[in-house]
Amino acid sequence: MTLLFGRFYCSLICPFGILQEIEALILRRKKKNSFTPNYPAKYFISAVCFGILAGGSAVAVRYIDPYTAFGSAVTVSVAGLILAVVVLMLVFFKNRFFCTNICPAGTILGILSKISLNKIYISQDDCVSCGMCERNCPSGCIDSKNKTVDNETCIKCLKCLSICPKGGMKYGIKPKSDAKFSIKRRELLIYGRALALFGCMIKAGIEIKDKVVQKFKDIILPPGVGSEERFANKCLNCNLCVENCPNKIIVKADKEFPAVHLDYSKGSCKKDCARCGEVCPSGAIKRLSKEEKQHLRIGMAMIKDDSCIKCGLCADACPYGAISFEKGSVPKLDASKCIGCGACKNACRSEAIEVFAVREQTRI
Repeated sequence: MTLLFGRFYCSLICPFGILQEIEALILRRKKKNSFTPNYPAKYFISAVCFGILAGGSAVAVRYIDPYTAFGSAVTVSVAGLILAVVVLMLVFFKNRFFCTNICPAGTILGILSKISLNKIYISQDDCVSCGMCERNCPSGCIDSKNKTVDNETCIKCLKCLSICPKGGMKYGIKPKSDAKFSIKRRELLIYGRALALFGCMIKAGIEIKDKVVQKFKDIILPPGVGSEERFANKCLNCNLCVENCPNKIIVKADKEFPAVHLDYSKGSCKKDCARCGEVCPSGAIKRLSKEEKQHLRIGMAMIKDDSCIKCGLCADACPYGAISFEKGSVPKLDASKCIGCGACKNACRSEAIEVFAVREQTRI
């Protein structure tokens, strides 16, 4: 879409971009905008984030990706709130500076937008050099003095088209001119260095991937994550699964657990629910049918004989028939049927049941 129409994503789809637009309206900035040059730092930020991602870890992306940041902010996570405050300050002083010169996703889309089929451009014949377009451009991509538009940083909000009194701003396929496209020596050096950094970050990502997994101990993860290693390096901590879990047993990362996880003190993982996999944007939690989920072991229960009061509530609560009970005796657990859903633990009144994490979720 970007190759065809330019960076529409940043102004019309990105939730963090829309949030910035709302902030700008609330703040009602009196300061007029001016042309903002491209800062090379954004290419290196993007190289670090996507290099580590290519190496196998989402640890860098999850702290700066706009989609993730928005999800973290609305679920009151510290990292998301910090970034939201920083961006709020940037909106006041520099409007959409985060989108044009920091955001790694915006950087990639900007490079594609630079060669897109449809662009914003200034008609040399119709423009009267009033500067209205430049003063009202939220991304600072218009240089009214030289009558040029930087389509790499242009987010295609089309405000310039609506505000131009003479129709000098145009959107579409730019007419051919005598000037030919060429990459300047300085740009070539920047791109080359960014690519070299990208290569180094791939190696760093491989090492980070292994270190992140070591922090995952005794964490019961949502159904569909596969293994601890896979989830640790794919989860963006956007908290969509947390917000959409109907039983509210998926909770946010905390000091003890470095990723979203299941908390059976709030309930159990219901047999007929697979909502978390449906909303996960990164594939960290796979989409599963309800039948597939019902045969996936996410943990393993254990009954502590010395604490059991032999009430049999766990046997009644188990939706998989994994626990059998005879009056007056300790319930027996059939490990071949247990998937670790937590229903028995949630029903137990004497805290005689523990559910342990598994390193890799397997079909039973």
